Amino acid sequence: MLKRSLSNHDFKINKRVAEIRKKMELTQEKFAEPLKISSSFQGGIETNHRKVNDRLIKIICLTYGVNETWLKTGKGEMFDTDKDPRLERIIRTFNNFEPQLQDYVMEYLDWLTSYYSKK
Repeated sequence: MLKRSLSNHDFKINKRVAEIRKKMELTQEKFAEPLKISSSFQGGIETNHRKVNDRLIKIICLTYGVNETWLKTGKGEMFDTDKDPRLERIIRTFNNFEPQLQDYVMEYLDWLTSYYSKK
């Protein structure tokens, strides 16, 4: 089977995708899951065996609040400035919890808010 090598442009995009994942402290599996790709496909991106197409670029940007210009060119900030990637991660994690655990988290947040407002 003849392997097609990635262009320098594609190689840089793949490198930036790996950088996003590492910045967010996610495993390949956890990063790939909301993108609806396999962890092995994500691994292929990071080892430059898979190309990141325009559709996947859009999904990454929407899912993780990534600046599309940065992902494509390396120019600008990694994340959209109006979105906090930490908050996005909290929301994704919270949505994966069972309702009972979500209730517990909300009670704890209420307690934290009350505690810090008294200071």
